[in-house]
Amino acid sequence: MGFQTPLHELRQYMNWTTSGKIQLPDFQRGYKWDDERIRQLLVTVLRGHPLGVVMLLKTGNDQIRFKPRAVEGTDFPADTHADFLLLDGQQRLTSLTQALMGTGVVHTTDSRGKLLERKYYIDMELAVQGEDRLDEAVLSLPGDGIERTNFGRDITRDVSTMEREIEQKLFPVNRLFGDALTWLFNIEDRALGAAFNEKVIVPVGTYNIPAIELDNHTSKAAVATVFEKVNVGGLPLNVFELLTATFAGDADYFNEHGTDFRLNDDWLLTKDKFAPHRVLNGVENTDFLQAITLLTTRKRNLQDTSNRPPAVSAKREDVLKLTLPDYLEWVDPLREAFVWASTFLADQHIFDQGFLPYQKQLVPLAALRVVLGKDADLLGVRDHLVRWFWCGILGELYGSTIETRFVRDLEQVPAWARKEPNATVPNTINDATFVESRLHSLRSRNSAAYKGIYALFLGNQARDWMYDQALDMVQYAQLAVDIHHIFPKQWCAQHDIDNERRESIVNKTAIAASTNRTILGAAPSSYLGVIEKKAQIDSERLDSLLEAHLVPAELLRTDDFDSFFIERRERICRLVERAMGKAVPRDVDNGEASEDSSQFVDEAMIEDESDAD
Repeated sequence: MGFQTPLHELRQYMNWTTSGKIQLPDFQRGYKWDDERIRQLLVTVLRGHPLGVVMLLKTGNDQIRFKPRAVEGTDFPADTHADFLLLDGQQRLTSLTQALMGTGVVHTTDSRGKLLERKYYIDMELAVQGEDRLDEAVLSLPGDGIERTNFGRDITRDVSTMEREIEQKLFPVNRLFGDALTWLFNIEDRALGAAFNEKVIVPVGTYNIPAIELDNHTSKAAVATVFEKVNVGGLPLNVFELLTATFAGDADYFNEHGTDFRLNDDWLLTKDKFAPHRVLNGVENTDFLQAITLLTTRKRNLQDTSNRPPAVSAKREDVLKLTLPDYLEWVDPLREAFVWASTFLADQHIFDQGFLPYQKQLVPLAALRVVLGKDADLLGVRDHLVRWFWCGILGELYGSTIETRFVRDLEQVPAWARKEPNATVPNTINDATFVESRLHSLRSRNSAAYKGIYALFLGNQARDWMYDQALDMVQYAQLAVDIHHIFPKQWCAQHDIDNERRESIVNKTAIAASTNRTILGAAPSSYLGVIEKKAQIDSERLDSLLEAHLVPAELLRTDDFDSFFIERRERICRLVERAMGKAVPRDVDNGEASEDSSQFVDEAMIEDESDAD
């Protein structure tokens, strides 16, 4: 097996993927990068930063013949001969090919798995200000160039034509390797056009990506080994590892203590403190460092008296700027804040990591506790924090671009929670929306909103149907409480209930494992009698237990699935409204359902394997 390590320009790679010179081997998985990851990839290219190596296998090998297939988003004759098969770099080159070539419309998903068509633009005025503004400059817009709000009724931005793009100075990235100069020729601000050409278009034209090219004598076993290695390895260097080395070299600490500071040892102390709290099991060292960075940069921002104070930040580059004194200032209060957060979560009936909707939401929650201090437990302040928490979950706002949201939370929530004069409603409250049809597509723990509604069920004074025990922190574990079907899967299959409604969270609730085994696959009208007999209670008592789960008892007893589904969906909508403090638009019956299961990829619809009924 031989190989070469040439450099090729990005433009050349794009020509090769669109012409079929580079294709994929048939064992490669499908394209799956989400919108924000694609946007960040474009930022990397515009900054001139390396995006890693691609690995290519030269075709014409007598020992192996992989069936080639086109890079997704390309179109060329089916019998086109491939010169190279792409072993590593599929997601990157596919993203760049779709974004930079042809129409520029990329078929992707949002952080929740909802199918999207996006097109990417560069804000020219921001881009020419320098590398630090490029993250803000790269915009992701709907594929038709029209950005809408109010469920599609209001247009907030329209760049659907070249004239409108030029008017708003938003350069479409799919023209970078096309008619860029023609587009720029039409812009009135000649100085801006010239600066953009010099600082953006020309550098992109010479952007190189290194390749490892395996020759056509490579064996199939070698290809399998190499493919496995490049997909397991290549992890980005962790900021924790970098700061471990930085902190260990702090001379002042050594002079005072006679030893180097060991960040990893200190993190082990933090983990020991978190260990009794199951909901904190997933907190990573990088999460903790992000929270420290938020507090450190906030302090610098407040202390700065200049016209341009440093920004509050949670970005990787600012985490890397932390000093050992910064870390030592906040580590103890932040440890206590995370422990406080575990109690806060328990009050919301979130008891373990598996049902924590957003692991990363703990970062701003803990930082807010440090900023608010004991005020965080005052009734009025607490009510505001609870509303902020549920808006973030049910609005599904912590799936992508979370660093910016962390900052806005820390800047806006404390004053709002304390009802200070001139305080504004936080972005997380304003941005949160939940529509009725989303209940149809909430089917598994892959969704934060699914976990959130499950916790709201537990918090609605719900008790188990057979055992006289509230579903609180202690009984939750003892009873092995989980979420199970109300109309069992077997019954639904026998009565032609569609999968969307059968698997929807509307048809699920939290009950003990033994209670679920009593239900099995029987009709509700049958298993309710069995529960009454085993629990030694009458129908009236069981009906009251069902109602606490938002289950319309009368409809359940008559096996009326259709009416049950409509009524319970409405009850859950009202539950969500109380948690968010906002109205839930009813969009199903009027034919405008925007969040049903047809809008989401299959991965977001996986049924719970633990649900045995």
